[in-house]
Amino acid sequence: MPQMAPLNWLSLFFLIIIIFLLFNVLNYFSFLQPLKTQSHNPTIKKINWKW
Repeated sequence: MPQMAPLNWLSLFFLIIIIFLLFNVLNYFSFLQPLKTQSHNPTIKKINWKW
């Protein structure tokens, strides 16, 4: 196969970058993080220091 023109290499590079970014965006947004809707009341521990 003869050498590709630089414009073809550039378009191939952009195509690969766009596919890579699309893959990462779809992976990021496909997983739903569990929402923390429970209200957590912090408990206070009183420690008696016996020195």
